[in-house]
Parts: sequence; C-alpha cells; structure tokens
Amino acid sequence: MSVIVVSGTGTEIGKTVVTAAIASAALAAGRSVAVLKPAQTGVGPDEPGDAAEVVRLAGPAVTARELARYPEPLAPDTAARRAGLRTLAPAEIAEAAARLAAEHDLVLVEGAGGLLVRFDEDGHTLADAARLMAAPVLVVAPSGLGTLNTADLTAEALEARAVRALGVVVGSWPAAPDLASRCNLADLPKSGLPLLGAVPEGAGGLEPAAFRAAAPGWLGAPLGGTWSAESFLTEWPA
Repeated sequence: MSVIVVSGTGTEIGKTVVTAAIASAALAAGRSVAVLKPAQTGVGPDEPGDAAEVVRLAGPAVTARELARYPEPLAPDTAARRAGLRTLAPAEIAEAAARLAAEHDLVLVEGAGGLLVRFDEDGHTLADAARLMAAPVLVVAPSGLGTLNTADLTAEALEARAVRALGVVVGSWPAAPDLASRCNLADLPKSGLPLLGAVPEGAGGLEPAAFRAAAPGWLGAPLGGTWSAESFLTEWPA
C-alpha cells in the first residue's frame, strides 16, 4: 500500500496520533513517508495543525502537506462557506496524494472528523477521495460504549461506496479499561474491520523519541508494527 486514508468514527478520537504512529513505524522500517491533511479546520493561519503534529511526533523526515485551512472548528464545507473560502473537491485530494506517492513509499491522508464529513457544497466526502485513489481506509475508533454502532455505520458506508476497509485502530486505549472497552476488542471485528492496533491513552503527550520507539508496538503487522490482537485480547479479557 502506497496510500492509506486515515478516517474515524468521529472527531477528537486520536486520528492524528495514530497517523503519527504509523509514520513512525514506517520510518523505523526505512520507508519514506508523507502525510497529507486535505482540510485543516479550527486552526489559525500561523498555528501548527495536525500535519505539523505528526511531524513533531514522528520526526522531521516526514513530508507534511496541507491543502486548505479554515479558521473555525467545523466541517470543511461549512467552515469554508463561513470564511468565504473555496472548498476542496475529491479530485484535488487524489491528485495531491498521487504526487506525494510518486516520491514517497507511504502517503497517509488524514481526514477531518468522521468518514462522511462534507468537504464541498456537492456533499463529497473523504470516502469519495479514497475511491478515486483506490486507497484503503483505516478507521480510528474510541474504546468505550457506543463504539460498535459508529464502527458498524462506518464499515457499512465504506462497503456501500466500494471502498476497502483496511481495519480499525483504537485511538486511545485507557490504562484501566471498563467492561465496554474490553468487550469491544472482541466485537469490533464483527463490523468487518480487523483490529489492527491500540494506541495508549496519552501517547501524544510522550516525548517524541519515546513515542517513535514505542509506536511499532501499538500497531499490527499490516501497519508495519509488532502488535498482536490475540495477545492484546488475552491481556484484556472481557
């Protein structure tokens, strides 16, 4: 896979930290990495966005690109309209990813919010861009109650659009998981999303060197890591 789209079941669930972990694992394996953030919302013109956070955690070897920035923390289409700025079409995202893929071994395209957040006035979403790129989508999900419903909905939306689901990573695994979180580990794959990792709660607050050293241990082999779903399920039984 030269391009992976990182989406989620919602917002503020760890997509950026998961993206940084995948980038770290790829760099540790000797691969060149680029991260593409098509639409950054809720950040001022001189403030660091999500792509910059990936570079901070994974290291300066990561190439970071951002296509549009909107000041209010809203869906890209809404934020663009309110700011009087142009929106992004799926073709622009796909073209930018293709340019990066021509020069890098791995391109990580991080979405905004959930899979079906609107990017333009025609209702196009990250799923439309993923289909144009023929790229699989990695779903980032929270650990607790309500996760199974949103994961099922996301998996169904991908299937309906003929976009391949790569799997699911828990974006913030708590140090003391409750019953719902532990049960979700076994139940998430029933959505058709293989469990491909779990990033510890607070991982984004680690020192970058510690983050990079630990990242492969949070991710399964399809994402370049050493994490084992079977071992994790044994460690955290329901």
